[in-house]
Formats: sequence, C-alpha cells, structure tokens
Amino acid sequence: MSKEKIVLAYSGGLDTSVIIPWLKENYDAEVIAVCGDVGQGKETEGLEEKALKTGASKLYIADLTEEFITDAIYPCIKANAVYEGKYLLGTSMARPIIAKKLVEIAKKEGATAICHGATGKGNDQVRFELTIKALAPELKIIAPWRLDTWGMQSRDDELAYLEAHGIPFEASHDNSYSRDRNIWHLSHEGLELEDPANEPNYKHLLQLGVSPEDAPDVPEYITLDFEAGIPVAVNGEKLGPVEMLKKLNEIGGKNGIGIADICENRVVGMKSRGVYETPGGTILYYAHRELEYLCTDKKTQAFNEVASNKFTELVYSGEWYTPLREALSAYFDKVNETVTGTVKLKLYKGNIIPAGSTSPYSLYNESMASFTTGELYNHKDADGFINLFGLPLKVRAMMMANHENK
Repeated sequence: MSKEKIVLAYSGGLDTSVIIPWLKENYDAEVIAVCGDVGQGKETEGLEEKALKTGASKLYIADLTEEFITDAIYPCIKANAVYEGKYLLGTSMARPIIAKKLVEIAKKEGATAICHGATGKGNDQVRFELTIKALAPELKIIAPWRLDTWGMQSRDDELAYLEAHGIPFEASHDNSYSRDRNIWHLSHEGLELEDPANEPNYKHLLQLGVSPEDAPDVPEYITLDFEAGIPVAVNGEKLGPVEMLKKLNEIGGKNGIGIADICENRVVGMKSRGVYETPGGTILYYAHRELEYLCTDKKTQAFNEVASNKFTELVYSGEWYTPLREALSAYFDKVNETVTGTVKLKLYKGNIIPAGSTSPYSLYNESMASFTTGELYNHKDADGFINLFGLPLKVRAMMMANHENK
C-alpha cells in the first residue's frame, strides 16, 4: 500500500524545512514540496537540493509570475484596490494564485492533504485555506502551527528539532526583518518596526529602491499607455507584463517611489506594523487613476469608490475565489472599457506629479469647461437646475421658519 501524499507550500525557510520531516514523522506520509514563483527572484535558487535534503520526495517550482500579474494584479489595478489607504495588496494578491497551484499539483499527484507553514496569527492561513476550500473542498488542510502536536515555539526549538533528526540546515543569526517578496512588492516586519513609535531605519531596510531624500535631485518624466484599464507601454515602448513591471520597479525605486509605513488591521483582528516597497505598482495605480478621472462619468466614478472598498476587503481577506469578487471584477472590466490613453507623470523624490493625460474616450469638453462661454453650454440653464437641486433646502428652511414664528 502506497503512502499518503501531502503537498507542502514550500519556501525553503526554517519553518517549511522543519515541517517536511515533521510531516513524515507524524503522518507517515510522502511530502511533495511546491514553491510558487511569483517573482521572488534569487530566493528560488538551490531550493530543490534543500527540499530533498530535508526529506521531500520531490520539489515543484511553478513559474506563476505572469499569471500573478495578469490574473491578480491587473484586476486590482482596474479596481484601484488599496487596503486602508496605503497597502497595495502585494501578499494578498499572490497567495490565492499560489494556493491554486498547490491544489492543481495535489490533484495531479493524488495527494490527500495540503500543508502550509503560516502561523495562527497571520493573514496567510486564511488566504491559503479559503482558496483550497473553494477549489478542492475534499482535500484536508494541515496547519502545524495550530496543532498541539507541533510542539515548537521558537526558532531555537526548530533548529534543535532538525539537529535531533540529523538534518543539515544552514542557519544564519536571525537579525533581519521578516520579509515577503514578489514581483509586485517587498514587505518588511520585525526589528524596530515592532514598536510603532520607532521611525523605520530606511538605510538598513530598503531593498527595491532608495528613500526620497536619497533620490536624484532632478525629476524624471515617464509616460504610460493603457488599453481598457491594462498597462501596455512605458515611454512608448510596448512591453509584456513581467518586463513592464520590472522596468517600473527600477524607475520607481531609484526615485524613492512607493514606500508605505502602515499599522494595519489583520484579518484575525490584531494590529500589525510593516513597511511595504511597491515602486512600480504605485506608479501603475497612480497612472490608472489619472486616466480614470478623465474617462469615467460622475455616477460611475462615485460608485467605483464603493465597489473598490468591498473588492479590496475581499482580496485582503483571501476571498478571491468567491462569486462576489468575480462579479465585482466583471463590473470593473466593464467600467474600464474606456480607460484607454496615455498618462504623463513626473517622478521626484518619492512624489508622483501628474503632467498631462490624453484619451480618445476623454469626457473633458473644453467648450463646456472653459471659462470662456462656449456653444454647448448656456449659463441660464443653471437657474432651473439650482432651483430644483436646492428645493429640499428651501422647503426645510420654510418649515423651520414657521416653527420659530409660532
């Protein structure tokens, strides 16, 4: 009889390195490691050797970078999805894409369970597990950090476990931030950030760019072209999704763009302080919004704010594969049909300054908007509009006057 197979969301860090032998010991199972590559760069190097050394039967490294951009990032750009005014959802968007691949491989391998190394405090446990439940409700979910049998509370406990089981692991002194990297962003938690009273040590912390004060003293102008809400070119050069985001990360990083320090509300209710670097993403969001201002009518733009808030909440909470998120994406696809054109921006020391937008779908009409009287607008038309628009105020004022005179 063949052993049970368990698919593990694998990063190669200490937690998942410990989880492999722990699963084999506690479940007598074959462990298949899966790393979802969403653009974390060199972090995937050497993973296969490490996974096999710690007891995995095999390792899948799935290149999900372009899928991450087209299937998750683009819908969020169309929705202007920003959590609590600052966070551009870098980790939130990536986890469902990774979890979807875990499910695909679990089904391919005939696995009975999926395991992840997220703790019981964080958001990722929710994002992974909601995706698994939505796509493969028959699969069991194993979350060691929530189990009494885990028995480990610290990094030292985990290192001792590996040593006791004769498993080699190169452990450096833990004096760095806890980070999550993908092609969209880099998050930082820990060290001085654990106290909200402390200013971040940006010279030690930043990796994708520089602080605004260290950015060039000369502004840089760029143009971005959009088609139906999707970015297609930078400075007139047509680029694929991955190439474009890499280029914008480089441009934004050197100009100190996209650094956010936030004390956010996690899904489970606690506050968490972190710093996010999202240089290219911040530029894309800003450019998309500028074009939307030009091309979207008043009523739709107002409702976009309402729909965006709900969409953001769903993404942050891991509710990607839900009917409501899919319906809201369909709405944003529709309203972005006219968000097409070119946006020019000036980047200067952490600031993004609009420098002009053009679109074949522009709703700006100079004849109407100009201070000079145009042919399409009769100023006298405002009389009737104001009388009707102000009627409730007039009626209320008359009622209050009658009461005061009694």
